[in-house]
Amino acid sequence: MRVTETLRHKGDEVVTVTPGASVRDLLALLAEHRIGAVVVSGDGTHVDGIVSERDVVRRLHHDGDGVLDASVAQLMTVDVHTCRPETPLDDLMAVMTERRVRHVPVLDDGRLVGIVSIGDVVKRRMAEVQAERDQLTDYITGGRAH
Repeated sequence: MRVTETLRHKGDEVVTVTPGASVRDLLALLAEHRIGAVVVSGDGTHVDGIVSERDVVRRLHHDGDGVLDASVAQLMTVDVHTCRPETPLDDLMAVMTERRVRHVPVLDDGRLVGIVSIGDVVKRRMAEVQAERDQLTDYITGGRAH
C-alpha cells in the first residue's frame, strides 16, 4: 500500500498557517480542526516548516506564556521530512518511527498535496491486517465463516 491510497481514504485537506501568524492563531487552528500539527506555508502550496502542539508546549515550559504572542516562524521545525504519494506506507512507517515524527507532509513535484499522521498510518495498517485475517478465515473455512 502507498501513501496515495491513505490520502484517498482520509482526504487531501491540509491545514496550513503562515510563518508570520501568532502562536495564538496557531492554537486556534489546531483546536478548530482537532489536529496535532500544521504545515507552515507562506503560499499554501510549499512547505516552509511544520509546527505541532508539542512544539508549543515545550516552548511554553521553557519560555513562559510570552511565547503565545511570538510568530509561528520562531517555533516551527524547518527540517521537515516529507514523502511522495507513491511512497510505500511501510517505508513511511519506518521513517516516522526512526525520526520520531508524527506528521509527514506529502509533496508531488514540490507542491503540498496532503499530510499523513501516524494515526492515519496505523488505521490503514489495521485495515490491511483485518482484510488479511478475513481472507485467511475464508480460505480455512471455505467461505463459511461469515
